[in-house]
Amino acid sequence: MTVDLRHLTDRWTVRAHGPRVPPNVRAAGEIPAQVPGSATTDLLAAGLIADPYLDDNERLQAWIGVTDFEYALPLEWTDDGSDRVDLAFDGLDTVAEVSLNGVSVLETRNQHRSHRVAAKQLLREGVNDLRVRFTAPVRAAALAERELGARPHVNHHPYNAIRKMASGFGWDWGIDTSATGIWRSVRLESWSGARIAQVRPVPRIEGPDGVVDVHVSLERVSDAPLHLAVRVGEQAGQLALAAGQDSAVVTVRVPDVQRWWPRGFGDPTRYPLDVALRDDRAELDARSLRIGFREVRVDTTPDDAGTPLRILVNERPVYIRGANWIPDDAFPHRVNRARYEARIAQAEFANVNLLRVWGGGIYESDDFYDLCDERGMLTWQDFLLACAAYAEEEPLRSEIEAEARENVARLAAHPSLIVLNGNNENLEGYHEWGWPARLDGATWGEHYYHDLFPRIVEELAPHIAYTPGSPFTPGGTHRPNDPDHGSVHIWDLWNRRDWNDYRSYTPRFVAEFGWQGPPTWATLTRAIHDDPISPVSPGVQVHQKAIEGDAKLTSGLVAHTPVPRDMRDWVWAMQLNQARAIGTALEHFRSLSPHNAGAIVWQLNDDWPVISWSAVDGDGREKPLLYAMKHAFAPRLVTVQPREEGLAVVLSNETDEEWSGSLTVARHTVDGSEVARVALAAEVAPRATVTVPLGELGVTENAEGELLRARLGDAVGWWFFADLRDAALSSAALDVVVGPAAGGVRVDVTARTVVRDLALLVDTIAPDAVADDALVHLLPGESASFIVSTAAAVGPSAFGAPGVIRTGNDLVAGAPQIRIAEVSAATESALEEEVTGVR
Repeated sequence: MTVDLRHLTDRWTVRAHGPRVPPNVRAAGEIPAQVPGSATTDLLAAGLIADPYLDDNERLQAWIGVTDFEYALPLEWTDDGSDRVDLAFDGLDTVAEVSLNGVSVLETRNQHRSHRVAAKQLLREGVNDLRVRFTAPVRAAALAERELGARPHVNHHPYNAIRKMASGFGWDWGIDTSATGIWRSVRLESWSGARIAQVRPVPRIEGPDGVVDVHVSLERVSDAPLHLAVRVGEQAGQLALAAGQDSAVVTVRVPDVQRWWPRGFGDPTRYPLDVALRDDRAELDARSLRIGFREVRVDTTPDDAGTPLRILVNERPVYIRGANWIPDDAFPHRVNRARYEARIAQAEFANVNLLRVWGGGIYESDDFYDLCDERGMLTWQDFLLACAAYAEEEPLRSEIEAEARENVARLAAHPSLIVLNGNNENLEGYHEWGWPARLDGATWGEHYYHDLFPRIVEELAPHIAYTPGSPFTPGGTHRPNDPDHGSVHIWDLWNRRDWNDYRSYTPRFVAEFGWQGPPTWATLTRAIHDDPISPVSPGVQVHQKAIEGDAKLTSGLVAHTPVPRDMRDWVWAMQLNQARAIGTALEHFRSLSPHNAGAIVWQLNDDWPVISWSAVDGDGREKPLLYAMKHAFAPRLVTVQPREEGLAVVLSNETDEEWSGSLTVARHTVDGSEVARVALAAEVAPRATVTVPLGELGVTENAEGELLRARLGDAVGWWFFADLRDAALSSAALDVVVGPAAGGVRVDVTARTVVRDLALLVDTIAPDAVADDALVHLLPGESASFIVSTAAAVGPSAFGAPGVIRTGNDLVAGAPQIRIAEVSAATESALEEEVTGVR
């Protein structure tokens, strides 16, 4: 008989235990529980608490983190004659004891591990009593810290003392849920003879062929001889297992293999991998995966400028256009495959080619990685140690090793995973943040980063590259976070300096940098109900987690625009400033290629509605930053950059085709008049960067009233000699025509003045509305077309409402002057034919 899987999702209940349990929760007793889930979301579903994401509810629900919770399931079972019946837990968050019919069968202390218990000897025909008792995580962390000794960290809870998602205790963008629960699936598995415990493929390329060593681990209750059959695409391999043998390696060769390529380099070809286990009578178990054949390495060979960190896939350098990924919900069990798909699609829209899974979150699900495999989205996964010193003593040491082994083996099949990284900022923390004095000789995690993790990766996934930390300086001869060596995190600008100073850096690889901005208006006003709402109103303050976040937002804005008094204007100003900051940095970093080999924006997504560094807010809506990333990460980029000898146009070609044509650069006044122009023949090789000095064309004596525009083909770059607050701008004058489009409406905007950073904040019209572009600059007489996808019935007048059509001009010259017309019936069919689809 094959393995029988029974998912235990229904009929669970949960009960709160502890002195701080509110009377209404205590009176409710056992309430229905969702599995996978959390006690907090169960309380919410039962109507016993308000949504923790709204207003000040986070503070009111602090009792949850100091409360024990007990899950119970009346488990009905009938003996089907199987040799073994196992209880399998894919994730318990975090300190828990499992009992079956009153007998303790499992104790866990690690959210990031799975567990399996042989249960048949305790099961009885009929109804069984299965219980999972969770110890309050805040108390568990405090007790663990006392046992291990206090070590530096960056939170109000000692998250580094237990193996729980660090950001679950709150972060400088994250809500403190201190959640508890059965967060991944639970199953009852019945089997006989043997089962497949693990399939771990290790693919490689030999000449034109792909070769995969398929490592198979078994669990047995019988010593009978067995047979393994492995198929990769059309190729097969077989192996007989001797009596008692519980592991084997089957090697399969795929002739003339099609390689897996990342986005922009080729097809992300995958092959089905099927493993079947039989005895002499029948199939006992089977597994199916999809694998890809690719080679990856991280090149850190020193050069004349220092030490690069260059990622090569199939021996081709890939300029990394990346974004950091955090858990997409503070309650990760709520993130399903559709949500992963939507978020990855937003990354693709922004021309991102790598997602870095940050070390204060989770080892992401196979759904996440499978979607990245399918779409050619490169990924790297941090080991889950972030911004803290970690004890190298027991019991933490064994837990960290066990979780690392399990998750490396689980993720090894995914071709998108190209880097496993030892930690986030812990090397920098030790060397730069004064940890040694505070540690006073205590261990801090060095063993994990330089010994344990690289050994595990080499043993279990040698086809995946390893780096000991981020930031990381190869060779250890220079301080961590040195821009000339390896990877850096750039945070001094957000914390202390203006974003124009990104151009003072010439880093080899940037793994983190960011600038804050508020969420979209629809998200902000759904989550916060202050009256009046303002940057300093109580609910807004709860949703700003950064240290001195308000002050830094203001300091970062005033150099560029005045601080608005109106809340809608404030949101737009801060969002635009965030987008301009990161757009400036990205274009600068790309202009340094190949000296600079990549930049990973902090951060793509949010885990709740919050003011943060994200490009997509906690409700999944696109902020202006996402559009700035789309422009700056475009495969072909025209950017104007200052150099020692003056302004220059830099052409970046991240495609496999030569890019050539006439590069035109013109200087204009703010009334649109052309002052000077030059046309040059340009030729940019594939995957190359070319710099074109502008000489006298890049010099003006009228900074407030002039600008530059450079164009090569469809790619356009701009340079404004004066920032918004100093430019001679009038309020934007716009003619707007609204008509139908597939899935929404088309909006054509024609400028009657110079317009900077035109955007349609369409979430204010309909919560589901999305525009296909933003942050567009126009000269007088020029037009831009936008497709707004929405299921709502949106008429032309909606686009004239305050806060919908925004420009940079608004912040220094007042509200735009908008004339709106509806497309005529005569042109409606032509528009519908022109628009072939929307994003």
